[in-house]
Amino acid sequence: MAEMKKLLGAVRRACETYGMIGEGDRIAVGVSGGKDSLALLVALAEMRRFYPVSYELSAITVDLGFPGADFSPVAELCRGLGVPYTVERTGIARIVFDERKEENPCSLCAKMRRGAVHGAAKRLGCGKVAFAHHFDDVAETFLLNLFYEGRLGVFQPVTRLDRTGITLIRPLIFLEEREIRSFAKRAALPVLPSACPADKNSEREEMKKLLRELERRWPELRRRIFTAIRKNHLDGF
Repeated sequence: MAEMKKLLGAVRRACETYGMIGEGDRIAVGVSGGKDSLALLVALAEMRRFYPVSYELSAITVDLGFPGADFSPVAELCRGLGVPYTVERTGIARIVFDERKEENPCSLCAKMRRGAVHGAAKRLGCGKVAFAHHFDDVAETFLLNLFYEGRLGVFQPVTRLDRTGITLIRPLIFLEEREIRSFAKRAALPVLPSACPADKNSEREEMKKLLRELERRWPELRRRIFTAIRKNHLDGF
């Protein structure tokens, strides 16, 4: 499948460009159940067959505590891939929406989700955590930091967290969201619908819409932002 070849090529390129994976690494993949994290899981599982160094994988899903959440399709995918799967139960939804009643819940939710993933990864003996941030996320994060914080910055391809001893890697950074969407559809990945009431109503979603509008006048704007970030080696790119 052409989409699989493109996915694996882009993931391998990112891993080799930024030294994301080393011999004997134990990597936990943060799996939300969305198309991006499922595609990342499939790619890293498949890449074990031919990558020049050996590594182990685990998959971790943070259950935010929304009623009716069913992660059995993800569990079935993991069984087929030969990847151990852990669901980390939390009360993040209750804390963010019921107790704190956050007007802008995404920041706190993301922070708590990361903490839950890191804790589970350490418990499982994983020294690295793979997140599914992709090409579009790079441009969107750049604009979020510019518009909301007044600074030039983006997440790093590889981030060492000294406090926890965990290293974060982002192997999808060379893949556009549309490419991931195409792969997920062709591969019939078990994408789970988001139960979050703030879904499609966040600051990041505003940046997605803004970029779409700007690209009507300046095509390839996301690619130019990405290129500028890499040319200036911003935050390790």
